[in-house]
Amino acid sequence: MSGDPRTVLHDVFGFPDFRGRQAEIVEHVTAGGSGLVLMPTGGGKSLCYQVPALCRPGLGVVVSPLIALMEDQVVALRQQGVAAAALHSGLDEEERRRVSLDLSNGRLKLLYVSPERLALEGTAERLARRDLSLFAVDEAHCISAWGHNFRPEYRALTMLAERFPEVPRVALTATADARTVDDIRERLSLTDAPVFRGSFDRPNIRIEVAPRDNPTAQIAAFMEEADDGRGAGIIYCPSRAETERTAARLKREGYDALHYHAGMEPADRRAAERRFSSGDPVVMAATIAFGMGIDRPDVRWVAHLALPGGPESWYQEIGRAGRDGAPARALLLYGAEDIAVARRRIGESPAAETQKRLDHERLDRLVAIVESATCRRRLLLRCFGDDLSEDCGNCDACLRPPRLVDATEAARKLLSAVHRTGGRFGLGHVVDVLRGNRTEKVGSFGHDSLSVFGIGRDVAEGAWRNIARHLLAHGALAMASETNLPIYQATEAARPILKGNQPVLLQESALREAARASRRQRGERRAAPAFSAAAGSETFEALRAWRKEEATRQAVPAYVIFPDRTLEEIAARRPGSIDALASVHGVGASKLERYGQDVLRVLREAS
Repeated sequence: MSGDPRTVLHDVFGFPDFRGRQAEIVEHVTAGGSGLVLMPTGGGKSLCYQVPALCRPGLGVVVSPLIALMEDQVVALRQQGVAAAALHSGLDEEERRRVSLDLSNGRLKLLYVSPERLALEGTAERLARRDLSLFAVDEAHCISAWGHNFRPEYRALTMLAERFPEVPRVALTATADARTVDDIRERLSLTDAPVFRGSFDRPNIRIEVAPRDNPTAQIAAFMEEADDGRGAGIIYCPSRAETERTAARLKREGYDALHYHAGMEPADRRAAERRFSSGDPVVMAATIAFGMGIDRPDVRWVAHLALPGGPESWYQEIGRAGRDGAPARALLLYGAEDIAVARRRIGESPAAETQKRLDHERLDRLVAIVESATCRRRLLLRCFGDDLSEDCGNCDACLRPPRLVDATEAARKLLSAVHRTGGRFGLGHVVDVLRGNRTEKVGSFGHDSLSVFGIGRDVAEGAWRNIARHLLAHGALAMASETNLPIYQATEAARPILKGNQPVLLQESALREAARASRRQRGERRAAPAFSAAAGSETFEALRAWRKEEATRQAVPAYVIFPDRTLEEIAARRPGSIDALASVHGVGASKLERYGQDVLRVLREAS
């Protein structure tokens, strides 16, 4: 196989060129370099190790946390003509023997393994006898206790640098804050290696947040707007029982709906995964157990019926929509009770106090975003160190700006109270001082004698919390991380507010007695943007029908044969020869040889 990355990209994957920082990363890894890659879901992380593995001599080893994710990647690579296999506990004896034989005989170019399997001494010994091109650690945030999906078995990967010091290591993740990034680099001995940070922005996903009022009606209206009748959708539910209730209700309403949660039998979960990957316009009602191993590119929408665990979880989950780059939608419904339940769950958790503090921080950051009156995407991306220069224009706060009121004076009072109390207390104590509550704690610290004591009696406690979350979201307040309890401190960004040089505007509902946001006007419905000029045409539908038959015959997900984007380009361009078909995005040499004549036949019959 050619050692030139662009040749491999075109001939194997059928892509005309790299995107974003892919070219830079591929060049670095192909030359033998290690590093950490931060890219959003759907940003093309897999090519950053697949292309170098095909360019470099030897076997590329990919560590992946889920069997479903490994299997889907292997199926997709085999469709591209790449000798790939997976080694995990889900293989039967015959499959395991076949993979082992291919590994021993040097017939594999890419091997996917679970972290548990790689940690086995026998596996490491066998790999040590092979010429290795690279190690790729996918979902690398799982190695960090600071990450939102910590997997203890990932800790064993610290041995890679010790046992295979000459083999390049590339870690990849779509969700990692600064603390998690530092931990990944330390654990995988990448502190001296570069960090390739692509933009986390997914501008094709419209982000919407609304108070949960009548979730059945709200989801129905959202689905009607967001769904184009061809793609799939995911509804994330707060409990296993809710997934089953939601799927049953959708079925009664005529939808092709499934449910998925960790309490199902393994065979039933795999059946649900295969059904979702079939290419049909199905709706999956699921807990967060679903999604990490799903690469379906045409998921058109994702909805949440309750608050996710934090910004990282939310971003990862909504990122499962619109992986093909076409317009997609994300809706989050939340209620004040979600926040209370989440805080109680954290407090009752057997986790260490340090972990509880981190969980509280994540929750507060998320609540600050959903209660904000300004561009949600800017606040969400800021959690990953990605600052937009202007508002996104594709979130509900941008598209339907809420009514704002001037809360500058109240914000100045809160910031002053934080400062006067020394920046050493949680929000509850600061609010007690503002509202003039003579608690034992307020008295013991002498804070009832401060000039700020009682200056906020006219503002409800819930409103003070909303103001604090707003200031937190915009960086004027920060939570210290040196103690087990969240401590609020003013930052440099608070200075222009305190001086009266920067106004603070909040939603009108944030200053009312009720802690939760008031209902928002729906406004006029917006039609889902058209997918492309070819979408829905007879030729396109004929190609989809052929693809479904072919996928069923091979027992593989439909999208690994060709994604919708490729079929739409074929339908629009109507190539009349193999050479013309080869120039279509996503048609590599292997797929051209496998499916070229069939595609041309379908085009002739549809004309």
